[in-house]
Amino acid sequence: MSHKLSPRAKVALYGILLVLCVPFVFPTWWMVTSSLKPAGDIFAFPPSLFPTNPSLDAYTQVFERQPFLQQYINSMYIAVLVTLGTLAVSSLAGYAFARIRFRGQNALFLLVLTGLLIPSEVTIVPLFQMFNRWGMIDTHWPLILVPILGAPSVLATFIMRQFFIALPGELEEAARVDGLGRFAIFYRIALPLARPALAAVAIFTFLHSWNLYLEPIVYLSTPEMFTLPQALTQYVDAYGGPMWNVQLAAASLTALPVLAVFVVAQRQFVEGLAHTGLK
Repeated sequence: MSHKLSPRAKVALYGILLVLCVPFVFPTWWMVTSSLKPAGDIFAFPPSLFPTNPSLDAYTQVFERQPFLQQYINSMYIAVLVTLGTLAVSSLAGYAFARIRFRGQNALFLLVLTGLLIPSEVTIVPLFQMFNRWGMIDTHWPLILVPILGAPSVLATFIMRQFFIALPGELEEAARVDGLGRFAIFYRIALPLARPALAAVAIFTFLHSWNLYLEPIVYLSTPEMFTLPQALTQYVDAYGGPMWNVQLAAASLTALPVLAVFVVAQRQFVEGLAHTGLK
């Protein structure tokens, strides 16, 4: 039985939602508007919500002081490769743990989940030594391989497993009657039905890779190889102090792909979380 809200109740509800969204929207608004101000006006009192003399000088300095375009490309292609690799690994592993019965299945899955309990700070030193022996320091290989085979992929595997468990077994039985093998059932039936879960995994993975900070600092040393979180720390003046308007301009540009991905895949993201039972 559906209940329609009266016009007065709708106005009250929208008013409450508007007030609640202010703590989330205001920091983004302040970041963007401050990037259009001179550095001296950012912390002026009383603060202004709108720049009095908006200028794009800070955005020009973003590209003049750093190879920002190359760093942007670095972050983008690394995040895309990590997302695709994680989707491939987690969908296969999640389907295997959900639909294939074998001895020690639950024990092995619990062992895999323990990867979520190990902080990345604990493993970064041995991983650095390993990649150093392989000649991969100051390359993007560690930033691609570690997330695909590490904790982000473990979380993605858990999400995919929870989704595949909920699929009706009758679908597989009907597919076997039609002569499909295990991989064909996965590729032609299970995977297309898992689009909401795949969207949730893709967003989680893309955000994790895009915002990765510690690992680039450890593995990268050349500005042309930097990713965006590391590049944001390089906008300092001659005394080592932050150039606030330039940093905020770079941060505004950095946030654009994240906002775009979430807006495009928002519905699939919510459906994926609902189907996998995550809260």
